[in-house]
Amino acid sequence: MEHMQIASDNYVAFTFFIGTMAMMAASVFFFFELSNTSPQWRTSILVSGLITFIAAVHYYYMRGYNLENGASPTFFRYVDWLLTVPLMCVEFYLITKKAGATTNLLWKLIFASVVMLVTGYFGETIYSDQSVFWGVVSGLAYFYIVYLVWYGDVAKLATASSPAVAQATKTLGWFVLVGWAIYPLGYIVGTPGGLFGIPASDLGIGGLNMDIIYNIGDAVNKIGFGLVIYTLSRKD
Repeated sequence: MEHMQIASDNYVAFTFFIGTMAMMAASVFFFFELSNTSPQWRTSILVSGLITFIAAVHYYYMRGYNLENGASPTFFRYVDWLLTVPLMCVEFYLITKKAGATTNLLWKLIFASVVMLVTGYFGETIYSDQSVFWGVVSGLAYFYIVYLVWYGDVAKLATASSPAVAQATKTLGWFVLVGWAIYPLGYIVGTPGGLFGIPASDLGIGGLNMDIIYNIGDAVNKIGFGLVIYTLSRKD
């Protein structure tokens, strides 16, 4: 499986391959920059490297699964998200810690992200006939994270911190609001009923096509998150 060739028209497997290389390259960069980072930001850079490294490993296996089965690796993707998305939420706690962020905020962010992902997995796979219900629960958890970042504890702490932290938090907030929005969209068109009752096939958005969008979105969001943290570590 490791040596299977990617056909020139297999854009899904190609994006899995590019995603693997991009995530791994980002991990190497973040890990090597640890020694050049001031102590107060090293944990944040380390977490950024862990996020992209975990994603790189999963993308390697998802590429193999797709080449072998020609199917969307939904299970492996959710395992990846269940590990990396909470770590992305942890970044908000780490960068606002000096401004007074508590472990209570940390656990609120982690809990909301886990609920968002677990209920999304339920609706997309195990209880697909109840996808609307599970999608609503997952969506509520997502919007709770958006609220915390834009108007809640994270936003207030960022405002009370340095200008660099405030700017970084705002940029990361845009990643959550806009970049993460691709995932609920993929859930809507990938579950029974599609978008407003229109099946995904009628919209021209099949499961494998959504994999391409997910792969691009993952790379932009995860690597972009890390680069914002890296920039903050150099400015603050």
